[in-house]
Amino acid sequence: MTDFEIIARDEVDQLGEGPLWRAADQSLWWVDIVAPALNRLAVATGAVERWAMPEPIGWVVERAGGGLLAGFRSGIAALDPDTRAVDFWVAPEPDRPHNRLNDAKVDATGRLWFGSKDDRDLTDSGALYAMGADRRPRRQDDGYQVANGPAFSRNGQFLYHTDSGRRIVYRFAVGDEGTIGESVPFLTFDPAWGYPDGMTVDAQDCLWIAHWGGGAISRFDPDGRRMLTLPLPAHNVTSCAFGGAALDRLYVTSAAMTSPGTPADGALFVLDVGVGGCPATAFAG
Repeated sequence: MTDFEIIARDEVDQLGEGPLWRAADQSLWWVDIVAPALNRLAVATGAVERWAMPEPIGWVVERAGGGLLAGFRSGIAALDPDTRAVDFWVAPEPDRPHNRLNDAKVDATGRLWFGSKDDRDLTDSGALYAMGADRRPRRQDDGYQVANGPAFSRNGQFLYHTDSGRRIVYRFAVGDEGTIGESVPFLTFDPAWGYPDGMTVDAQDCLWIAHWGGGAISRFDPDGRRMLTLPLPAHNVTSCAFGGAALDRLYVTSAAMTSPGTPADGALFVLDVGVGGCPATAFAG
C-alpha cells in the first residue's frame, strides 16, 4: 500500500482539483469545483480554511503582481486571497454557454494555459487556450471531451495536455511566442487504469498523472513509459502538485462525487515519493 497521509479537516471535496503550492506563505491552495469552494492548508499548523465561491471554480494560479488568478465557470478573474474579492476579467467562451473552465498551469514565461469542457458532458466542445499579460485568451486546440491537466517539460519545450474522456495525453511542441505544434499522442491510459486527470512534472522531468476512476497516481518517464503506480483509497484521484519548503511532498486531490464509496473519497493526500518538484510560475499579468 502507498505510504501516504490524509490531511485532517472537517469537510471532504466533492470535486477537489487544481492544487497550487504558494512558497510565499508556505501553503497549499486547491479548489472544490462543484461546492464551489476555495481551500487553503497552512502547512506549519495543519489548519485548513475553506471559503465559498460565487460559482464553480476550476483552478487558481499566482499572479506576478500579487494575489491569485482564478478560472470560474463564466470566465477568468483576479481573486484576492485575503478578502476573497473577485474581479472578473474576461469570458473566453461566450459562444459556448454550457462550457466551464477546467484546469490550468502557467509556463516559464508567465503565460497561462487552460482548458474547458462541456459541463453537461454531452458534446466535445472543450478547448485549450493560452493567455498572456494582455489578458486576451487565444484558442490553441479544440474538440476535447474534457480538457485537463496541462503540464510542461523541464526545459519548457513541450506542453502535456489531456483529453480525459478519450484517455489520451498529448504532447505539443511550444514555440517562443506561445504557439504550439500539432498534437502528438504521448500516452494512452489502459481502461483498467481509469482516466488521466491532473498532472505535474517532477525535478527529473517525469510526469505524474492522477487516475480518475482508477484510485491511483502514476509516474511516467519522458518517453511515456509507466515507471510506477501508487494506489490511494479514493476512487476518483484528480490532480497533484509538489509542495513543502523543499518541494519534496506530493499533494494529491480527489473527489467524492460519482464514487462507489471508497474510504477516503474527497480527501487531500500528501506523499513522500522520493523525488522533488519544480516551483510554480506566476502569471505575468
